[in-house]
Order: sequence, then C-alpha cells, then structure tokens
Amino acid sequence: MEITAPRTYTHPDVLTLGVTEGWADPETDPANIDWTARRARAAVPFKIVNGRPLNPCEKTGIRFGRNEFGHWGEALMADALVTVTVLGCPVPFLLMVEREDGHGWAVPGGHVEDGEGSVQAAYRELAEETALVLPHRAPGRVMPPRYVPDPRASDEAWAVTVQVHVDLGTAGALPPVCGGDDALRAAWIPAGDYRVLVAALGFLGPENGVFAAHVPMLGEFLG
Repeated sequence: MEITAPRTYTHPDVLTLGVTEGWADPETDPANIDWTARRARAAVPFKIVNGRPLNPCEKTGIRFGRNEFGHWGEALMADALVTVTVLGCPVPFLLMVEREDGHGWAVPGGHVEDGEGSVQAAYRELAEETALVLPHRAPGRVMPPRYVPDPRASDEAWAVTVQVHVDLGTAGALPPVCGGDDALRAAWIPAGDYRVLVAALGFLGPENGVFAAHVPMLGEFLG
C-alpha cells in the first residue's frame, strides 16, 4: 500500500498580498502564535497539537499550512440572510451575491473585524456587497456560530460564521440592490425552498451555483 506524506500548502497570495494588505498573519510558524488569546475568543473551541491549531470539524486534505486563508486557526465571519416577500408572488426571495472569485453565489458576508459585533459586521458586509443599507438596530435573528466547510480552508486555518436573518416583510416590489466590493452582482433569488433556489440560479447560467461553503447552511435555512 502506498503511503503519502501529509499535504502542506499555503497559497502564495497569503504570504505576499495577504501580509501587505493586512488580511494574513505574517508569522509562518504557527507555534509562535499566542494561542491562549486566540482560543479564548474562538466561537468554536479547537485544539492545539504540538503548537499548531487543529481544525475542529473536518480533515480538509491539507494537513499543514493555510491553503487560501490568511490567519492561522479560526476566522470568524458573519453572513446576512435577508428575505422579502413581494405582493402576488408565491415564494419569498433571498438576497444573494455572485462572488468575483468564481466560487458561485453566496449570501452577503465576510470577516468580523476587530472591535465589531457579528450583527454589525453582517450589516456592514451587506451594505458593501449589495448597497442595501439596514439601520444598525434593525431587528435580526442571530443564529449560533457554525463551522463553514469552505473549500479554501485547511486543517490549520478555517472559518466559523454567525448568521443574521433579517426578514423585510411584505413589499410591493423588490428593494433595489447592486453588486459592490468583492461581489460581481447582487440579486434577489426566489427561495421557497433550497431546490427552488438552485433552480432559479440555474436560469442565470449553467455555471452558476451555490458557493460550496454555503450549501449546508442554506439547505438548513430554506429546508
């Protein structure tokens, strides 16, 4: 039986653009990270093995390194699940964005910055990616943190997200939106259930599908 060595990989952009632009740790050896502080603020607990973080939920196929993620260990995200019902339409709509990195359609969201709360981060990302601005104190249902099976993750760098659901109720027309930041476009997608959502995205082009990291999340949310 052939025995293969554990795969090690960190995308070159992490150590170049990531460090320069501030979204990646400059430290290349995770044993030098202050894991006491990072574990204390983690939304999902994880272990340290020989000074290295260990993905708490899955084996990704990349045992060492960060793959495409910037920070060692957990990256905390926030996602905005915004729904609206239009008079005369039999199903509600979900606001989604087409990612510019080619990974498909996702709900608006991104990293929670230092000093931000999850709701604040979700509303900020929503405004940046769709131009839909919600009042800071707009009511939203905050869901428990959940691990994200992101294709860009590794066994040493992964994502956890907090979902914030905001239902805009019933409207005479869909609120105007447009893509911004790292979203090519934004659109309201019919979402009576997950199958309806996938079928509707198919009408936008055969290459359009749900971002792999959001498939379980949206499957549960829409049923």
